[in-house]
Amino acid sequence: MDLTQRLAGKTAIVTAAAQGIGRAVAERLMAEGANVHASDLNGDVLSTLKGAEISTLDASDSSAVSAYFEQFDRVDIVVHAVGYVHHGDIEECSLEDWRRSCSITLDSAFFVLGAAIPKMKTNGGSIITIGSVASSTKGFPKRVAYGATKAGVLGLTKAVAADYLHQGIRCNSVCPGTVDSPSLRGRIGVLAETMGSLEEAEKYFIDRQPAGRFGTPDEIAGLCAFLASDDGAFMTGQIVNIDGGITI
Repeated sequence: MDLTQRLAGKTAIVTAAAQGIGRAVAERLMAEGANVHASDLNGDVLSTLKGAEISTLDASDSSAVSAYFEQFDRVDIVVHAVGYVHHGDIEECSLEDWRRSCSITLDSAFFVLGAAIPKMKTNGGSIITIGSVASSTKGFPKRVAYGATKAGVLGLTKAVAADYLHQGIRCNSVCPGTVDSPSLRGRIGVLAETMGSLEEAEKYFIDRQPAGRFGTPDEIAGLCAFLASDDGAFMTGQIVNIDGGITI
């Protein structure tokens, strides 16, 4: 694929960049010329990401996030991809499960966006949160904590967009359907234990995709690159579904 250099000279922050969507986003932004600073809690896997400035970071730790952002004088792009998928209905979601979901998915977004915005107010920029169609957009079985916390991310995204529009900061959320990633493969493996085979478990996830296939991390990354660039300059406060037809 021939890519432009439409992000040349931009400083980009990508969280949860070790694998899956976050890694694909980091690689795509680098390919389009951005200077990418990639972070993840899994430093060992992140260390294989070439070309980016990498840091081990627990984005659910407010002090760690604040300290991380102190190194930047200016930030042009933020893609916040941190999330945690708890499997269970409300009766199967313990208080510990609920608190962990809130901490990893929603608190991390609050901390990262809160630390990034002061670095963006002078020159403007683009913030992209990775949401999900499993949120306020649509309910899915066994996703009570995940859906609730991703809905919170969407609300946070819209509020930030409204508050900082006049300072040139855009904030949008990309909401994937089911994307083939290490996280998904792990969930398929767990489900296979109750369904009897990996094939049946994979079919369960594919069957909820009207397109008949999983999305790819690269497809999500391409949309993020558009929103990060000047090509997306007139978009803010938008919840963009990229879901293989789930929300038709």
